[in-house]
Amino acid sequence: MSTAPRPATLRHVARPPRPSRLSNALVFGWRAILKFRHVPEQLFDLVMTPIMFTLLFTFVFGGALAGSTGDYLQFFLPGILVQTVVFNAVYSGMGLSTDIGKGLFDRFRSLPIWPLAPFAGLMAGDVLRHLIAGGIILGIGLVLGYRPEAGLAGTAAAFALLVAIGFGTGWVFIVLGLVIRTPTTVMTLGFTVLFPLVFASNIMVDPATMPGWLRAFVEVNPVTLMTTAMRGLMAGHATLAEIGLALSAPVALTLALAPVTLWLYRRE
Repeated sequence: MSTAPRPATLRHVARPPRPSRLSNALVFGWRAILKFRHVPEQLFDLVMTPIMFTLLFTFVFGGALAGSTGDYLQFFLPGILVQTVVFNAVYSGMGLSTDIGKGLFDRFRSLPIWPLAPFAGLMAGDVLRHLIAGGIILGIGLVLGYRPEAGLAGTAAAFALLVAIGFGTGWVFIVLGLVIRTPTTVMTLGFTVLFPLVFASNIMVDPATMPGWLRAFVEVNPVTLMTTAMRGLMAGHATLAEIGLALSAPVALTLALAPVTLWLYRRE
């Protein structure tokens, strides 16, 4: 009697469903998060500048600008959170420019995935970076004496606004990362645009002390509108109009630049 093994039979198995857009984006988001574990100095770069700004302006200029460091910290800390998120958004473009230079996005383009998944994942990593940096700055502010009058609920709402600001602002630098292939050039161009917007705003001083021509610009500056809403949320007196004005620029940037991002990506 033969003891030879019977040949295996092939079975028809249904093809697994294609991953959804959400799952594609989450995979690339996890890739962005892994960068923090492998390159932890990225977080050091992101938080040191706002920490230095917080300490410098509070203790060196706070007494002169607001009469006391405590009063100035109450005014300044919501604004430094906005500044931190806006500045951090530059690193989206720098990371994208680096990946493109290494040829990673040529490989991504050959995969059967949602075309915007790499950018959605990049934004997911940015959200985590914004939350970590914002949490560190808020923690330092609490140690120094800052107290959000709206409590936990107001602080949570303010951080939700921060995420929206970072998400919308990030599209600007993603477009720069697709157009400019040198990360240092992306950084230089990004901060060249951001510095006038940040310093000609109400983050550090009350616009009422400025000349009329400068105050007219400051009052319509998107960074000013974002900072006003942040202060209102953390103090418990924000209005829907203030929140809507703060969100107008991030929403407009998302609607305008997300299609441009996809067009540039496909054009390559």
